This record gives sequence, structure tokens and C-alpha cells, in this order.
Amino acid sequence: MMASLYSKATAVLLLAASATAFVPPTSRGVSVEPLCMNKKKKSRPKVNSNKGFGGGSSSGGSTTSSALESDMLIRPKTTSNFQYAGSIRPGLQSPKRIVPTEKIILPDYALDGLPKNRPALFPWVIETKKPAEIEKMRASGRCAREVLDLAGREVRPGITTDEIDRIVHEASITRGAYPSPLNYHNFPKSCCTSVNEVICHGIPDDRQLQEGDIVNIDITCYLDGYHGDCSEMFVVGGEAAADPVAKRLLQTTYDCWVKALNFVKPGNDYKDIGAIIEDHVTEQGFTTVKSFCGHGIGSVFHTNPNILHYRNSEPAGKMAAGHTFTIEPMICENGANYLMWPDDWTATTKDGGRSAQFEHTLLITPDGVEALTGKIETSPVQFWERDSNV
Repeated sequence: MMASLYSKATAVLLLAASATAFVPPTSRGVSVEPLCMNKKKKSRPKVNSNKGFGGGSSSGGSTTSSALESDMLIRPKTTSNFQYAGSIRPGLQSPKRIVPTEKIILPDYALDGLPKNRPALFPWVIETKKPAEIEKMRASGRCAREVLDLAGREVRPGITTDEIDRIVHEASITRGAYPSPLNYHNFPKSCCTSVNEVICHGIPDDRQLQEGDIVNIDITCYLDGYHGDCSEMFVVGGEAAADPVAKRLLQTTYDCWVKALNFVKPGNDYKDIGAIIEDHVTEQGFTTVKSFCGHGIGSVFHTNPNILHYRNSEPAGKMAAGHTFTIEPMICENGANYLMWPDDWTATTKDGGRSAQFEHTLLITPDGVEALTGKIETSPVQFWERDSNV
């Protein structure tokens, strides 16, 4: 999941930006009110008897978003005078869903929202995975891919992103995995759903998807102590529902991403990924987001290296066999500056233009790269894959 918030000043100080990966401004010194549940005890339904944490039903007794009573829903923080950039507005959220703690290995932040491990001080210091760790990452990557494919098949007009979140949550638990976004720095949901102008970190809610929407579903699964992270775009209503600009945006985003994947091999500089992406998208008349980046991943959700998706000279180190990380460019149809919603998570384009993103967890091999979250034999083929010339 989840792009890291990147600060150039942080890089200058040689502190890895991924130390604040996927951290809302709340965690960086801005005082805001946390999301909270309605505390009327008499209105709160009985939860599944499985031991666990969260505020919703577990996979043993799931409740769909359409069935939730109105007084169970959470209204996200907002302000009356906030100027939204596009047509998407925050909806009501269901409570955090339960994870059965006696069945699932939990990441270190699951109970209190606070990750305990920090990346190395210098951004070019990158962990090399051992063979046993790589096998676990293959398993978590496969799990994330299966869950993403399952969620993508449910994208259709009328479904809510909260319902997609329920499907993701239950599919993760069924596979013995923890949905990594859940409670990461207090993120309230089990996946991110970013619709139209939302760049990243969209919170699933009761808004129904509409024909012609483009939506990114970002999945991370924590299985046997390791994270697998991937995301993909979907068009609500399928290819026929996409307008010409949306089709070009999706094709360009996919193609620049594939070009970047093809560059990965031992000895290359991480910083050079950004130029490959930016050069391709600017030729097509689009822009690349500079405020969020890809990241190292493993037993820790976000760590070194930082993967910038634009031309840069940052000292991010050299690629070597055994490194695992994500490439996840966020490409915009107009400007790439972002606007943070009052919920301190949802980042949209500042001008309301649409944004697209793809992501894989990658393993550098002795002679190239392996996509640990790559498509499997049952994965659907999207039109941008079919039409790609890269």
C-alpha cells in the first residue's frame, strides 16, 4: 500500500523519507481530532465472539456497508469552509473491522497504530533479504495479488468502496493475512480506494461508484511476518465507459511504470527510475506527482530505499540482488500538486484533475527483477495491458 510522503528537506538531512511513510500530518505535529466511533452503547451491535480488535464485524459475521445502521457510521473530520478540488466528497465510514488475533500474526502497529521499526539513517543503506525471507515475501506478494484481483472483479456501478473494503478484509483474513493498512498510523480501513482526482490514500466509505469513474485499489497483506504491496486501476463500467482522456491517462501511467520495471537490475541507480517515468509522461502531456514515493518493504511496511517518480539526484543507493521495494508512479491529467483533505489522509490533485497509479512489490534478482505481486494465471487482462507497446 501506500505511497510514502516524500520531503526534500528530509532527504537533505539524510533522514529517510520513508520514516514518515503513509503518515498523515497528524503524526507530524498538527493537532487534529481523531476519527472516532459513535459511542452510544445501546446502538452498538454485538460483535463476533472471536478475540480481536477493531470496531466492525470479523469475517465470521460480516456486515455489508448497505446493511450498517446509520448510527454506526462514522463521519470523517471535515470543515465547513474546506474547498474540495473536484467532485469527490468524503462519505460515511463503517467502523474498523475486526481481526481475529488468535489466528493472524499482527504487525507491530496493529494494536496502537505506531510502527516500531525505523529505516536506516542513511537512505542508501538497504536491507538485503535472505533466501528464507524472499520465500515469505513471495507468499505475501501472491496473497496481495489474489486479494487485489478479487477486489477488482467487484468494481461496478453502484458498489460502495466500503463494500470493497469488506471484501478485501475478509479475503485477507481467509488467507491467514493481516490487511496491512488497517490501523497503520491509525488508518481506519483495510485498503485504500482512490477515485478520480484522489491521488492516493482514499478512505473507503459509503459513496457508490459511478459509471466512468476510474479507481485505484491499493492492497497490502501482512503474511507470516512480511508485507506484499500492490495496486491497480479499474474503470467502473469497463473499457467502454472510459472517456478518451481517461484511456490515455491509464495507458500512459501503465507504460511509464512498465518502463521503470524493465530498468530494474543489479548495479543501476535507484534515482534513475524517476527520469524514466517523468520523461515518458511529459511527452504525453501528463504530470508526475513529486510529493509521494515508492519505498522499500519487507518485515517493515515502509523503509529504504525511497523511489522518486521524477527526475532527481537524490542519493538513494544502487540496486542489488535481494533488495525488495515498490515502484508506484502517480500520474495526473493536469497539474501534480496535491491537496490534503481534513481527514489528514486523502490526497487529491489540487486542480481536480484525475490521477492514476500502478504498483508492484519487486525483488531484484542476480540478473534482473521479479514482480512478487505480479499477475497470476487467473488475473484479468486490462485494456492498457492489451494495447501496450512497451
